[in-house]
Amino acid sequence: MDFDVIDPATGEVVEKVPLASAAETDAAVARAAKAFPAWRELAPGDRARLLRAFADRVDAHLEELAGLEVRNAGHPIGQARWEAGNLRDVIEYYAAGPERLLGQQIPVPGGINITFAEPLGVVGVIVPWNFPMPIMGWGMAPALAAGNTVIVKPAELTPLTARRVGELALEAGLPEGVLQVLPGAGPVAGRRLVDHPDVRKIVFTGSTRVGKEIMAACAPGVKRLTLELGGKSANIVFADADLEKAAAAAPGAVFDNAGQDCCARSRVLVQRPVYDRFMELLEPAVRGFTVGDPRSPATQMGPLISAAHLAKVASYVPEGSPVAFRGTAPAGPGHWFAPTVLASPDHAALPAWHEEIFGPVALVVPFDDEADAVRIANDTPYGLSGSIWTRDLGRGLRMARAVEAGNLSVNSHSSVRYWTPFGGFKQSGLGRELGPDALSAFTETKNVFIATEES
Repeated sequence: MDFDVIDPATGEVVEKVPLASAAETDAAVARAAKAFPAWRELAPGDRARLLRAFADRVDAHLEELAGLEVRNAGHPIGQARWEAGNLRDVIEYYAAGPERLLGQQIPVPGGINITFAEPLGVVGVIVPWNFPMPIMGWGMAPALAAGNTVIVKPAELTPLTARRVGELALEAGLPEGVLQVLPGAGPVAGRRLVDHPDVRKIVFTGSTRVGKEIMAACAPGVKRLTLELGGKSANIVFADADLEKAAAAAPGAVFDNAGQDCCARSRVLVQRPVYDRFMELLEPAVRGFTVGDPRSPATQMGPLISAAHLAKVASYVPEGSPVAFRGTAPAGPGHWFAPTVLASPDHAALPAWHEEIFGPVALVVPFDDEADAVRIANDTPYGLSGSIWTRDLGRGLRMARAVEAGNLSVNSHSSVRYWTPFGGFKQSGLGRELGPDALSAFTETKNVFIATEES
């Protein structure tokens, strides 16, 4: 079956991409299982050199990959260039992994005890449509570095960059079967990867609903699992903060990638004494957020991914919603939605307050003190990211410890750096990606005792 890949900025078909059947998925798993022993036994330095060559091939094709992402996902060209660069950097970072995959020597009586970090085998990486290149790299690169073979299943909506990256891996010299890209439908190819007994681990980024289904499906085989799921993050602004800076940064924290980001700080909490002033500063920042042609370097926000997703996002802002102000968006073809800020004294009654919208909609509410801010911020089943704005270092640390989220920033909106761990609390996920410890997520610890005393 073929799938029409649509340019979200124009609504036009870019390409028809064949989707893998369950039988084709089985064949891909068989190829990966066959390639695993040789890849696992490859000398660490040789595996590292191949990964560096892979990063170099990506680097040589950054503009091509960015252009594909603009056409396929509607990302602004500046963002798409960053994403291609992030993929390169993550592969380069984990290229150091094979030579640093260390075990331990543990003192024990009667002999020597050592541990080994053994690769798992075949790893399935199921990638979402919102950040196709970076998230592919976050799962693929450490898995390969640890000695696993990898099958990447990109989202049906956004297969083009993943497919090209798979070609670049072969050009770089990675052996056949070590990295495969398998476009396919989630209920078909994705489900088969989850169910297949020869797939030893699944890495999934997507909705909490689907993540729970995958978790249940992995349970019978005790299949290893990393989940990065939904979010409903808070942006907390205290009265002593640099309000001008906080207000200027707030639109990007929600509207980057058209709000299609599980880290989006879509709940803006502002301390009551400065609430009105913050809203005065926020309005021009939102109205000035540039929404338009993703091919233009001046564009800050592009379209939503699909017509269906546009309808879903719009359903959170029905007629009569408490809209404080809106930005602008193009009219005509494409899946456009203007950046929107809601404000209501009855915010807790709004679905937009509780549910992950995954679009450019924010809701601003006042709070009284630290305890009130913590209560509101933690009133969600999610716990992925968040921001705290204050000039008081002690308060910043207290709030960072109190807010139930895996990735917090003080006086900034940074969530993801490939040098540091990334993942969520509560229903935002399971496990951690990125950083120096990610390799351990793709290995099993083997303990070996060697007796040295004569019996």
